[in-house]
Amino acid sequence: MNEVADVLVRVPSLLRQFTDGQEELLLAVEGPLSVAAVLDVIGAQFPFFDRRVRDETGALRRYVNIYVGYDDVRRLRGTDTKVQPGQELMIIASVAGG
Repeated sequence: MNEVADVLVRVPSLLRQFTDGQEELLLAVEGPLSVAAVLDVIGAQFPFFDRRVRDETGALRRYVNIYVGYDDVRRLRGTDTKVQPGQELMIIASVAGG
């Protein structure tokens, strides 16, 4: 029997306007989920957030980095990286300027 636990998603200040100002999102999950599945759940509630984080193919946008714990998902399995119940997912949006 799988135990239900939360995955904490930390939202950067640049993207909070798309999550109704929330800096943290708690998702109740049962068993491991991929980063893509976590983003799907968030995107269902906040579609504009999803468009800022992923492109039309579902790939992470160049300026968005996601960490599971301390590991950059691009150095793991990308959006196929598994997130375990109780883990933290941190989204970082880069700011570019000239």
